[in-house]
Amino acid sequence: MSNNYFKFKQFTIVQDGCAMKVGTDGCLLGGWFNCAESRNVLDIGCGSGLIAIMAAQRCNAQIIGIEIDRNASLQARENVAASPWSERIEIINGDFLEYKNDKKRFDTIVCNPPYFVNSLKCDKSSRTLARHSDSLNCNDFFAKCAEVSTADSTVSIIIPCDIAEEWQSAAEKNGFDASRITYIKTTPKKDPKRVLMEFARNGAEKAVENTLVFENGRGEYSEETKEILRDFYLKIE
Repeated sequence: MSNNYFKFKQFTIVQDGCAMKVGTDGCLLGGWFNCAESRNVLDIGCGSGLIAIMAAQRCNAQIIGIEIDRNASLQARENVAASPWSERIEIINGDFLEYKNDKKRFDTIVCNPPYFVNSLKCDKSSRTLARHSDSLNCNDFFAKCAEVSTADSTVSIIIPCDIAEEWQSAAEKNGFDASRITYIKTTPKKDPKRVLMEFARNGAEKAVENTLVFENGRGEYSEETKEILRDFYLKIE
């Protein structure tokens, strides 16, 4: 059984009301995506509020998290309220594809999207919604990102490597070019299973590609992993 909370260095994520618990994917994305100079950040499918809160720790931007599942959005609001950055984070319960905000455009968009396209759906509807891409396909996703973003915006995601080409193609169709790609290997000898991808709307000439090895093969975090998660994980000094 998953823990009801996950404690970080500067905040705690309570997650008993969320279908999807704190995991490595979200933590890596939250520490990897560029937000140092961001003014307005949108976290799509924010779940427990993890990435929105990580972003608030890393930058001075105003942050909106949108979550379609009501229970998860309520939990995210509780986690935000208990964090040191509650005045800069707003959580909205709603469908990203129906989101309207005529007064604000986002220069930074981040999303840990549902991607189990061909998997068996879960018995629990909230977990299915959080994990299954029926509710958010890549073409609709990038079309909506284009609608709500600024001319110099970036979109950052983490997805399985085997669907990266599909998502990159959808991004390009909607005016976003890959600018940074980090393949994730759990250990040095294993093939990458996940990939962190950043897309830029202002036309990156060529994506910067690298590989992150999560653990060094001895059950220890690699130096690259420590660099991303040092400000968050209690066990990384």
